Amino acid sequence: MTVEFSLAPEFVRDCIEVADWPLCKVLLMNDSQYPWFILVPRQAGLKESIDLSDDDQIVLMNESAKLSHLLQSIFNPDKLNVAALGNMVPQLHIHHIARFKTDVAWPAPVWGKFSAVPYSDAQITLLKELF
Repeated sequence: MTVEFSLAPEFVRDCIEVADWPLCKVLLMNDSQYPWFILVPRQAGLKESIDLSDDDQIVLMNESAKLSHLLQSIFNPDKLNVAALGNMVPQLHIHHIARFKTDVAWPAPVWGKFSAVPYSDAQITLLKELF
């Protein structure tokens, strides 16, 4: 019996599904204070990038670069924060956060600093069209 892929409950609760790329689901953290996207490989039971096949590790890195380039071109941030931590949500995922010297948490990490400010339906529609 094989386990099917599903998103961790935290992602279902806190994120908006934006796109499905060849390997990863692209999620948008529902906090309009930061352009914050998350790549989640659509394979069950992954905790670390080394749990992927060698070929899928390359696809993950390519999709991460693609997302980083998109964030650079769309938002022109002062800095891109790209990280795979997984301390709170062990399912393999990579955060991509466009940071600005003017954002509310700068220069500190965004985690737990301020309550989320959800996106409007119009903002979500616009962002989905970009991906």
